[in-house]
Amino acid sequence: MFHASMTHHAMKRMQQRGIPERVLPLLFEYGEEAYDHRGTATLYFTKRSRQRLASIVPRDELKRLSNALNAYVVVDQDGAVVTVGHRTQRINHD
Repeated sequence: MFHASMTHHAMKRMQQRGIPERVLPLLFEYGEEAYDHRGTATLYFTKRSRQRLASIVPRDELKRLSNALNAYVVVDQDGAVVTVGHRTQRINHD
């Protein structure tokens, strides 16, 4: 079961941006990580992670979540979700 702590800011952004709560555990389990070397990491879906999701998540649920599969979360060093959003650009890997 998914139990990441979330900041007030992250909860507010998730609601404002229409990102379903169901996406968060999927990002934590199947998403890729990009570290910013300042103490946070961004979790997001890649083409490969979306393919893994397609083999695990029922097709109807995946279809309902399709608009949210461009979501990302930023987590701090303790694993708390700091913010969430929709990707509009590629995430750089270092």
